[in-house]
Parts: sequence; C-alpha cells; structure tokens
Amino acid sequence: MISIPPYLKKGDIIGIVCPAGYMSMERITTCISTLEDWGYRVQKGKTLESNSGNYFAGEDRERLEDLQTMLDDQNIRAILCGRGGYGTGRIIDQLDFTGFQKYPKWVIGFSDITVLHSHINSNYNIATLHGPMAGAFNNGGALDESVLSLRNALEGRKTRYTCPPHAFNHTGCATGELVGGNLSILAHLTGTASDIATKDRILFLEDVGEYLYNIDRMLFQLKRSGKLEGLSGLIIGGFTDVKDTVVPYGKSLNEIIHAVIKDFSYPVCFGFPVSHGTENYALKTGVSYNLNIEATGVLLEEQGYSPSCS
Repeated sequence: MISIPPYLKKGDIIGIVCPAGYMSMERITTCISTLEDWGYRVQKGKTLESNSGNYFAGEDRERLEDLQTMLDDQNIRAILCGRGGYGTGRIIDQLDFTGFQKYPKWVIGFSDITVLHSHINSNYNIATLHGPMAGAFNNGGALDESVLSLRNALEGRKTRYTCPPHAFNHTGCATGELVGGNLSILAHLTGTASDIATKDRILFLEDVGEYLYNIDRMLFQLKRSGKLEGLSGLIIGGFTDVKDTVVPYGKSLNEIIHAVIKDFSYPVCFGFPVSHGTENYALKTGVSYNLNIEATGVLLEEQGYSPSCS
C-alpha cells in the first residue's frame, strides 16, 4: 500500500538541495522567491553554495550529508532538488531513510532525481513528485503551467492532463500506480537496489541529449529485463535534443520506440508533456492514475478525480 506524504499548507518549509550537479545561487533565487510568494518558507541546503570545483555540487560526502539532513528534519515538509545532472546514484546507497519512513515528505525533481523516485517507491512504497526543479522558475517560467502544476500537486489538488492524439498511440484504458522518469537512469538502475518495479503499473519515460541508437539500446535493456512486460500502460514523454551518428541510424525516434513496444497489447501514449523541455508537468509517482487513450486524444488523471477506467 502506497504511503502519500502530507500535502503542504501555507507556512510549511520546503528544503532545496543539489544532490547531483552544481547550480549557482543566481539560478535559484527566482525559485526561492516564488515559493515564498506561494506562502512557503524555504530552507537552503549547503549544496546550494558549495562547488567541488568540478561537475558536482560538492563532494559526495557533502551532498550526502545535505540530503540526509533534509530527509531527517521533521520540520521540512518537501525537498526540492535544485537540478539533476549526475551524481545521485553515487550517494543513494549511503542514505538512511529510517526517519523519512516515519515522517514522509515530498521529494521533488526529475532527470537524475529519477534515482530517488525509483529507490523510494520500490523500497519504501512512498509517493514522490516527478516535476520541475529550480531552473524552471527562471525567465518567466514561474508563471508557466508546468511550474504551476507543481504548486497544485503540492497542495493536494488531483492532477489531470491531456495531450493530442498520435499516430503511434495504442488506444485503450489503463489503471495503475504511475512510475517512471528518465530512460537513461531507469536503464542504469536495472539490477540495483533502486531497480524500478513496473508490473501492473503505468510507466512513463522521457530523456534528453541521447543518440538514437542509444535510446534503442536502453529500451531493449528495459525489455530484456522484463520492465516493459505486464505493464498496465505506457506513456512516452518528450525526448529532447536527440542526436544521430555520422552514419544515420535510419529510424526516427518514434519509429525506434514503436518497434520495441509494438507487440505489447497495453495502451501506449506518445508525446505526453513530461520532458526536459518547457512542458514538464508534475506527476505523483507511486500514486494511482487512470490513462484513457482514444483516437481523439489522451487523458491522464489521478484516481479520485473522476470514475476509474472500466
């Protein structure tokens, strides 16, 4: 049975940390001021001002201690990861989730933060929030529908999203817990203590900056490890900044994905607004959703918003 952390109310504290890549304070200030405008208090982690001099937001030990402090602090009601990048997988096995299990809170982020979503969901059955991070608030993004969807989710509003039809969609209706995130991360988590469980669930996938052949390889990794078998439904989000090799791979992104999953009978949606782009709507991972794919369009809604799929 999935445990859903308490939803936030005005005056609650949101902690901001960088468990992976470095992010300058200048790029986080708009996020902080917006969260305060929403009525929350913000607690800044040490990793917001720490830089090991290279790619990471501090050494592994620093990032581990900062995130651990946020997980253990009962006054913090949500943890917003400043950015993804790479590095969460380097510290995940050293994190202690004992206090977090007793007092769950929303863990928010995407991309490399998929490590946390998968690990928490698979090991502790606690819901998390796949959604925009600090950078999304910049350049007017604080008023974007995707960022506002984060606020709605944190305040406990039922999420409900639509997207247009797609030629490769498999029509049908699916019900199940929603899990997923970044394809690269999920493929690399296979066989680890953070491996995702997908059977009878709705799986969503997105990625950025990958070569076409590598997307094919990672999808086959999921298929060979059984992650694409027995799904309730599949959601294909945005794959931004896709690259090709000097010798062209010979298939488009959607053709690659369709070829891997075409023999499965469950409903499949292409082009869903979850991605590294501006369309990245907040999704509660581990929470039950209804996915309805028709010739006229797609509807994904959190259970309790309307009657379940029949």
